[in-house]
Amino acid sequence: MTLFGSGKTTKAIAKKFGNAIFFEDIDKEFVDEEGFLHRPSDSFDPARSCLEIPSPGIPPHHPLIQKAQNLISEYDLFASTMPYSIWISGTNGKTTTTQMIAHLLQDKGAIAGGNIGTPLAELDEKAPIWILESSSFTLHYTRTAKPNLYVLLPITPDHISWHGSFEAYEAAKLKPISRLQEGEVAIVPKKYAHIPSKGMVIGYESSEDLAGYFDLKKELVKFQGAFLLDALLALAVRKILFFDTPYERINDFFIDPHKQEEFTDALGRVWVDDSKATNIDATIEAIKRYQTRKIYLILGGDNKGVSLEPLFAHIRDAKVYAIGKAADEIEALCKQYDIPCVKSYQLKNAVEAIKKELTKNEVALLSPACASLDQFRSYKERGELFKQYILS
Repeated sequence: MTLFGSGKTTKAIAKKFGNAIFFEDIDKEFVDEEGFLHRPSDSFDPARSCLEIPSPGIPPHHPLIQKAQNLISEYDLFASTMPYSIWISGTNGKTTTTQMIAHLLQDKGAIAGGNIGTPLAELDEKAPIWILESSSFTLHYTRTAKPNLYVLLPITPDHISWHGSFEAYEAAKLKPISRLQEGEVAIVPKKYAHIPSKGMVIGYESSEDLAGYFDLKKELVKFQGAFLLDALLALAVRKILFFDTPYERINDFFIDPHKQEEFTDALGRVWVDDSKATNIDATIEAIKRYQTRKIYLILGGDNKGVSLEPLFAHIRDAKVYAIGKAADEIEALCKQYDIPCVKSYQLKNAVEAIKKELTKNEVALLSPACASLDQFRSYKERGELFKQYILS
């Protein structure tokens, strides 16, 4: 078995099946602590490989992908042994929705994995239900595997530099719909409900649509905004499979840190850690939540090839602090839209500047609309440092 890249996914596959060789962007070959051989990418010979599985993050334009002749995804590898599976995808909210569904189906023995953190090779194949957060990267490479129930959140531009275009990114997210069989279900944004499928395709435009179609009582759900949509999708899945609506159980669910997470400093001023907002749509949702107050908004990082301009039509009473790789673009857009801007470059500089101006009636919001890897190891590190700079 040939594995491209030594990420969490491919390492788990090698450990489960053995007899694997890794190819990756290294200068010389070596044997790792598990006894697996790692070789430079340029030494890959497709004529000597009968099966190639990539780490999801390796883009289609990489030479390894271009040379591969028997490429399948992690999902394809487990297609024949995968139990009943629920796949969740979309641009924003897929992690929270996956976690909520897992929370609601825990009493039925369901387990969660995929992009949420646990590779398929580490999931119990005897579990009755797999709940898989499915990234556009994995879906792009998936050729045969399909879900039994597909939950698709809205799709907005993201990962353009990886896919090459929004159309390619969107197409990857839509692939599972056409593969569904009779008796299987997809819940998708209404604009995609026309896609031919042997399964039942249910379209929605809003939380109101979902509540109406599945006879869900929104007033009994504690979540608001984008999180309300996630919760209703989770309740819809539960109702499809088990015909009940456990409102108390969904209300017991707690949102992960770094998602519109509010806290106050020593002076009682409100700060919001929304570091998980790594694209425009997520930041727009955060801005909507605080639109009745003046916002000190920290933006920036790696924009992943996506123009940030659509975000600026939603910025009203705000002052922007630009950080990271996209700082120059953000400063230029602020000038174009007549929005006050401070080019801080570093997160710490932005926090220190905001501390001098923020009042109790205002809000300081880290909602970057960009990935974190230009300056941080992850969005989690970015969020933790944000809190540390404020509370220290």
